[in-house]
Amino acid sequence: QVQLVESGGGSVQAGGSLRLSCVSSGYTFTPYKNYFMGWFLQAPGKEREWVASRGYYSGTEYADSVKGRFTLSKDNDKNTLYLQMSSLKPEDAAMYYCAVDPGSGRCPRRYNSEYAYWGQGTQVTVSS
Repeated sequence: QVQLVESGGGSVQAGGSLRLSCVSSGYTFTPYKNYFMGWFLQAPGKEREWVASRGYYSGTEYADSVKGRFTLSKDNDKNTLYLQMSSLKPEDAAMYYCAVDPGSGRCPRRYNSEYAYWGQGTQVTVSS
């Protein structure tokens, strides 16, 4: 059974940084396996939206709103996915979720329905 557990959220002032972590159990990250990983956010009263994703063939992509400020990375040895967030803005405040899907394919995945496994979320608050 695959379980994803996020951590690293918290409260920061605008302009600050946070690093979110997502530890996977039951699904192993390796450099040679075709899978997709992503980060999504959900603000109160809004739909969950895509932030960043990486696929074996499709590479790493970012939403325009976070491009240049957020970085997705992974540590295969620790089976952990990261989202480094810098220059945070109040509009970045949300619950952040990591997601993984073992599917194959060359097209990037940016939609909730394209991911099979989800974490429980970690809260990010940004004060102005």
